[in-house]
Amino acid sequence: MQRLRVKFSRGEEIKYISHLDMVRLWEKILRRSMLPLAYSEGFTPHPRISFASPLALGVTSEAELMDVWMKKRIPPYSFIRAASQQLPWGIEIFEVQEVAWRAASLPSQLRYAEYRVGVKTTKDKEQVQSAISSLLQTKHLPWQHMRDTGPRRYDLRALIKDLWLVEWHDARCILGMRLCCDSHGAGRPEQVSAALGFSDWPDSIHRSKLILAPK
Repeated sequence: MQRLRVKFSRGEEIKYISHLDMVRLWEKILRRSMLPLAYSEGFTPHPRISFASPLALGVTSEAELMDVWMKKRIPPYSFIRAASQQLPWGIEIFEVQEVAWRAASLPSQLRYAEYRVGVKTTKDKEQVQSAISSLLQTKHLPWQHMRDTGPRRYDLRALIKDLWLVEWHDARCILGMRLCCDSHGAGRPEQVSAALGFSDWPDSIHRSKLILAPK
């Protein structure tokens, strides 16, 4: 028995695939790879896989993490070689490593997610820096957004670990964000962008890193 942790990308080609469809896509990839997969029990067995965190529609990533269980041990490079032959455009496997079979679940280990967020703006560089500094100095930031079940109210500031300016050009800047992503809540880049005073929805959101709890 073996548990492998896979780091992979989600590119522009598939950024509008839902999380459920992404799960189904990976199940198809793994089955076609003829790997010795471990399966769930029940009437409709599925390959045992677990994702660190769902990715919102329209968001690209170079840092997605997925655990895959095998019924017998294989070298990580064999997994990469077999699975890579079945990957569609938009997915690339960067790394595969073995992790402890009975380690805590991948979602429970997740603590933060980092993003690069592109947004159009009329602010100059100093104004953007000032907005970032002001938000980071704020202790609480009451926020709400609508769900199907009604408004959800929370403290957005508690979900922001760090913010920084990556690049600034005429009428556009790229923001770096380290946001909480755990059982207590997950920061949403577009809401942080709005809290900074940007009126336009981000024209790009890219997840650059997932940070797990220290071992």
